[in-house]
Order: sequence, then structure tokens, then C-alpha cells
Amino acid sequence: MFRALVLILFAAVGIAPAAALEFRSVSENAAVLYDAPSAKANKLYIVNYGYPVEVLVAVEGWAKVRDGNGDLTWVESKNLAERRTVMVKVPLAQVRQSADDNAPVVFQAQQNVILDLVEAGVALPSHGLVAPLEHTGAQA
Repeated sequence: MFRALVLILFAAVGIAPAAALEFRSVSENAAVLYDAPSAKANKLYIVNYGYPVEVLVAVEGWAKVRDGNGDLTWVESKNLAERRTVMVKVPLAQVRQSADDNAPVVFQAQQNVILDLVEAGVALPSHGLVAPLEHTGAQA
């Protein structure tokens, strides 16, 4: 498992301050996203373990979420965990040891790789997210 600071662009669901927004990640190997809060609603697609979402509304066992692409969908609340993750949105991210352009690269992460957010970071316009991260091997 790697721990590092990162200076790359991530999905919007991973860069806002935690105090203002509620973020979760998928806690199951696969979770179905629906167009309404019902198992009888249209199934839109399936997301994998660790997939980051922003929770907008919680209603009787369901959560209306915004995913990494900005789509609004519904997911059963039981499929979400408080664990925070971010998804790499650039083709190849350079993950650095510290928040310095000259810091050594610890590892590279390809687009759609999911990383654990260790603590809330700071969004910098020129760099994206600057935050401690861990790579646990989970893929999107």
C-alpha cells in the first residue's frame, strides 16, 4: 500500500471540502445505479467497490448521488460506506511524495484508478487535488 500526496486533477466528487458536502464510496463489489429510488426503477449501470459518489439526498434507504461523470442517479444506501475515495480523471497521473512539483514521483496512476483519500485535501486551480492518498489496488 502506498501513501503519498498527489498533484493531479481528480473527479469533482473528490475535491470539495468535506464540511460542505457529503461523500461516500461504494462498499459492495457491485452496486446498481437507478433512475429513481426503487428496485423497480430503470437500472442505469453498475459501479464497482470504492467508486466515489457525492450524496445529495437520502430518502428511506436510498441515496440520490452524483457520480464522477456528474450524472445524477439513485443507489441503495446500504451499498455506500463513509470511506472517502477519489478517481483519477487524467490519462496518467503523477503521484508525488509531497506537495512540491520537484518532489519524487511515488507512483503513476492511470485514468479511472480509485485511490483512498486519507484526509481532506485542498483543491488548487493549477494542480487539482493536493491530499494524502493511499493506493490499495482497487480499480474502477
